Amino acid sequence: MRPLLGPAAVLVRQLPHGAGLPLPSYATAGSAGLDLAAAVEAPIELAPGSRALVPTGIAIALPPGYEAQVRPRSGLAARHGLTVLNSPGTVDSDYRGEVAVILINLGQAPFRVERGLRIAQLVIAPVTMARLYAVAELPGSSRGEGGFGSTGSDVTSADGPA
Repeated sequence: MRPLLGPAAVLVRQLPHGAGLPLPSYATAGSAGLDLAAAVEAPIELAPGSRALVPTGIAIALPPGYEAQVRPRSGLAARHGLTVLNSPGTVDSDYRGEVAVILINLGQAPFRVERGLRIAQLVIAPVTMARLYAVAELPGSSRGEGGFGSTGSDVTSADGPA
């Protein structure tokens, strides 16, 4: 039995082209993500540098206050350079269409996506809704406007600070 801190009931509909594929599932008791399988009718050949929108054959209904994040699988990334282009992809709680994965091949060799291959992970997470306030100025901070590698780095390059 998986201990749950805040169980989220997620409804899953298997689409016709997903028939015969397993529903998303946790690989181990400690897994944070549910494995998503490719619901392709024919294999997709991803050349190095190319991308494809890969169907999963499922649609989901998340409870209000939750999102699903589509994330890469570490093994595919480490061994083949295959990753999720818009990682993490966000599935909103009011979306009812098919969950799809934008895969990109950053590796050196072509990669073949076949039916049933576990291509990504789906992480269900709570969402905090923010209330925004328009202001003329922001309060100061010790960091200020430093960004893009400005913290903890004394290294400089020919172009200036890193």
